[in-house]
Amino acid sequence: MIAISLPLAQGGQDSLGGACCAPIVRQPLGEGEAAELAVLLKAVADPVRLRLLSMIGSHAGGEACVCDLTDAFELTAPTISHHLKVLRTAGLIDSERRGTWVYYWIIPETVNRLGALFTPLTEPGSRSGRPADSTVIRA
Repeated sequence: MIAISLPLAQGGQDSLGGACCAPIVRQPLGEGEAAELAVLLKAVADPVRLRLLSMIGSHAGGEACVCDLTDAFELTAPTISHHLKVLRTAGLIDSERRGTWVYYWIIPETVNRLGALFTPLTEPGSRSGRPADSTVIRA
């Protein structure tokens, strides 16, 4: 059996006209887009912020009170507030004060933009790491 790897159609589309690969490998990022995405990536590059984002997103009802977030960390309240501010400034979360407490929720469009940046890098089920912009024909 011979395996041949053939590139898909140019422009990052498969033979049906759909997107075949992640934006990061489909074409080079422009300067502005790279700068915007770098802000998002920097915001989630910290383990505390990544955990906070996950905790907020997975919290019942889709939003979390800051009072529910602080107990999960051995950090001071001002440090948690700083990390939440970084996530909010990056546009990954939003918040609203209700009485004494502040409630946070994820902004799906921004979080989805991060996820879409790398999906799919390989064909589903592929272990080879072969980019999604190629098709294998076995003869």
